[in-house]
Amino acid sequence: MTNKLASLTFTLALGTLALGVSGAATAQQAMTEPQVQGQLTAQGYTKVHDLKFKDGMWYAEAKSANGDRVDLRIDARTGQVYPDEQVSQLSKQDVRASLETQGYTHVRDVEFENGMWKAKADNPAGNHVKLKIDATSGKVVGTY
Repeated sequence: MTNKLASLTFTLALGTLALGVSGAATAQQAMTEPQVQGQLTAQGYTKVHDLKFKDGMWYAEAKSANGDRVDLRIDARTGQVYPDEQVSQLSKQDVRASLETQGYTHVRDVEFENGMWKAKADNPAGNHVKLKIDATSGKVVGTY
């Protein structure tokens, strides 16, 4: 009995350790503030300020390479930058179709605002979500 209890305790400890490591790996997938700052600087943005993480994305204000003030949204996983003056290459119907192929249902309130599409939908698990969508690819880049 003692051996079974010790074995069970050891197995539970290993499982807990594995979950902790898995959680740490997931947390490391999002870019850190210094990484985002470096990414923006490398892309020619200057005077980057008000950098904050919200709704699954990074947000910042900066000066573009041509000196214009821009509001930016940054994909926390890839570092893709979405300036507020971006022009969409997709129509509302394209965005709807893209979301449906990504497994979202009941897509509604699809709007283009500040260089990015946004919409409400039900995710594949059936939960109501608000989405931020890449204006070029139709890929979901933020969920809140």
